[in-house]
Amino acid sequence: MGKPYSFGKRSRRELASCHETLQKLAHIAIQHVDFSVIEGHRSLERQAQLYKDGKSQLLKGMHNHTPSLAFDLLPYPSTLEGVSIWDDIPRYQHFCGFIRGVAVQSGIAIRCGADWDGDFNHREHSFLDLPHFELVGVI
Repeated sequence: MGKPYSFGKRSRRELASCHETLQKLAHIAIQHVDFSVIEGHRSLERQAQLYKDGKSQLLKGMHNHTPSLAFDLLPYPSTLEGVSIWDDIPRYQHFCGFIRGVAVQSGIAIRCGADWDGDFNHREHSFLDLPHFELVGVI
């Protein structure tokens, strides 16, 4: 059995801004792997800035709903063998696969920013948003 993981204050705050189905998914996943919820609901102003900075391709997205229909997750540790998670794409993809597996087992339809169309081929996507997970079919 793995270590007992739990969410910190920031993760709890961000998760509270998310749709109850995303909250359920996160609470199941944290039982098995350590991660943080780095963003749930996002203001339109923040979304516009991320769009301007090239970190989003949308001026209004799933994070902008209330409650948020998306969240961004960061696996721990955020640095492994001196490599930041932001630069360790294979590690992030492994984490995305884990979260996606938990979602499938829980009957939750999600899309992840590592594989927008869900065909297990990330190479066909010109924009990867590895921390991003969003609900499918709720709007």
